[in-house]
Amino acid sequence: MVSERLQILGALVAIAVPSIYLLRHKLRRRKLASPERVLILGASSGVGHATAIQYARRGVNVCVVARRVDKINALAAECGDNCIAVAADLSVVEDMVRVRQTIEKAWGGLDTIHICAGVSALRPVLELTRSEKGEDASRDEDASSQGIQSAQDIAMKAVQGNFTGPLVAALTFIPMLTRTSSYPSILLISSMAALVPAPTRALYAATKASSLLLYQALAIEHPDIAFTFIIPATIEGGFRASAVDAGPVRESDPNKKGLKIDYVAARCIDAVDNGIRGNIILPRFPYAIAHHLYYLFPSFIEKQAAKKYNFPART
Repeated sequence: MVSERLQILGALVAIAVPSIYLLRHKLRRRKLASPERVLILGASSGVGHATAIQYARRGVNVCVVARRVDKINALAAECGDNCIAVAADLSVVEDMVRVRQTIEKAWGGLDTIHICAGVSALRPVLELTRSEKGEDASRDEDASSQGIQSAQDIAMKAVQGNFTGPLVAALTFIPMLTRTSSYPSILLISSMAALVPAPTRALYAATKASSLLLYQALAIEHPDIAFTFIIPATIEGGFRASAVDAGPVRESDPNKKGLKIDYVAARCIDAVDNGIRGNIILPRFPYAIAHHLYYLFPSFIEKQAAKKYNFPART
């Protein structure tokens, strides 16, 4: 019975989702009067880097921002004369104001923001308190004050990278977008982890979910801005190598099964070009129904999540 219900629901969604996407795709294409002015936050690697390259090939004005001076300058050189590079931290207010001033001086305004920055976290939550004792410490042993403090410090790094940064960006740039663009657009790269809980991803999921909900609420508060939320499954690349908790990668090699970076970047640009609002889940099947299925069949989704991340499922 459960299997039949899953098949019926999957079929309905498989029919409905592409139709809704195509309808949105056709109705809201942007028409900018002058060359587009694009800001990419978190452009030194991954999807942000690929997005900058693809925009540069189109000849639009691109401002690329990341913390690493060497990487961001190398990207600017690759993008060409229409590219501005600013070394800055997304979560630092003074840095973002400096980026805004640079854009105001160079272009007089802004049309599009891609928020691609973020940090990963790869360990089960309670394991964070056992760092000083190693991973072999008993799960039933009470955490020391030092261990709890260590876990809190790690959590704050995830909050800073995945929530505070997007918050500061919104506060800094939304007025400029509204004031200077005829078709303002903001794209946030989120994650399926923000919609479907998964073991070893609790910190990452919680902080990505918080920024997603923040921006979904901002979309209601600022209806003149087209807010787009890219919600991908696993993407190839080295994103997990810089996890704030220094955890191991437990799932299958993302470089073998993950979404291609260039593909995700192209979908981001296409969504902005066409003024598509709301969530875009990549790939649509089976992930477009995964978070709905969680409310209908939580045990099934939990087992699948445990399997994906090689985590012992409950019995």
